[in-house]
Amino acid sequence: MNPLAGPVLDVAHIIDLAVAPVFLIAGVGALLNVMTSRLGRVVDRGRALEDEIAGEPDGEPRERHLRELRMLDGRMKRINLAISLATLAALLVCLVIVTLFTGELVTVDLSRLVAVLFILTMGVLIASLVLFLGEIAIATRTLRVRAEVLERKG
Repeated sequence: MNPLAGPVLDVAHIIDLAVAPVFLIAGVGALLNVMTSRLGRVVDRGRALEDEIAGEPDGEPRERHLRELRMLDGRMKRINLAISLATLAALLVCLVIVTLFTGELVTVDLSRLVAVLFILTMGVLIASLVLFLGEIAIATRTLRVRAEVLERKG
């Protein structure tokens, strides 16, 4: 019998355990891609509004644009925090994987630490998704077409 078979099988088992967290990292990465795309669109709209406001006289259109700019600022803050938390969740998953391997290599029971890190990961990811959902709600509420625009004829 091969004397390395036991340690190799142990490492193979840890790799099996690490596969699920790796898929979680991939999912968080996809989520980050969506969030950064939304942030980019919000920033672009904010810059366009700032340019429009700079040349506008006081009045209703300027006030409407200022209200929209304030909403965009709130959306940017939420999405930035959501991105930060999702990134932290990905980092915590990496720590879970490292802890799994470390526990196997030094033969120390780190199962509680793995559990705590995973629970933290889920908490941070939940908070990120709640902020993202809040940003979507603000966007939906503020980007409705005004009634006077819909009622305007040709």
